[in-house]
Amino acid sequence: MKSLVLSLSQMILTLALYVLGAVVIGISLVPAVLFVSAVWLNNAGKEFVVQVTWTCMAAAGGYFLFGLTLMLAVGLLRTVSGLRLREGHYKIGSTEMLKWFFVNALFLSVRTVFIEFTLLTPFCNLFYRLMGARVGLNVQINSKNVADHSLLEIGDHAVIGGNATVIGHSFESQGLRLAKVNIGKKVIVGLNAVIMPGVVIGDGAIIAAGAIVPKQTVVEPGVIYFSPDRQVKKNSS
Repeated sequence: MKSLVLSLSQMILTLALYVLGAVVIGISLVPAVLFVSAVWLNNAGKEFVVQVTWTCMAAAGGYFLFGLTLMLAVGLLRTVSGLRLREGHYKIGSTEMLKWFFVNALFLSVRTVFIEFTLLTPFCNLFYRLMGARVGLNVQINSKNVADHSLLEIGDHAVIGGNATVIGHSFESQGLRLAKVNIGKKVIVGLNAVIMPGVVIGDGAIIAAGAIVPKQTVVEPGVIYFSPDRQVKKNSS
């Protein structure tokens, strides 16, 4: 009986998140649809091929307008609602866990349809800041697998490599565990590296491509990190 109630609750929560996603995405589509409609009507007196050509170009531009609007809408909704994740262990169905689901559903809407077009641009950093992350100056983020933003701090001139994963959550026997991730200044996180919850990376450290940094690991400043058993000081022989 308990399993049935849990399954029904999960189904209801999922449907609610679908509704939320539809509303946010629908509202974000409005400027793009108005723009495309205006272009179509403005070319109504021209040859059909010309009208269609201009409208198709407007539709392509409208996609980018929609994507930027969606990022702004999701970021502002998160900011206005004051949703910030807090470190700790939370049981399934708890308020904090529902908050985590809600925030991640908002992020998923952007991650799925647009965020790859913003990687390595100021728009990505701005979006992450709106989602609660503390992002320093001249930070380069080249991965859409960066989540739990209000638990994330990235120092100035840091680089998050392609397809790297940086998360502040894990599911354990106690339920959901949330912990902050602190990436120092001038840190380089290599291609496909994985940074787990509670990790602290000191200034100037390098996380090798494909390396996995386990939960609660402290990487010392200036270290080249390959694995827990292999860490090399820069410029050492």
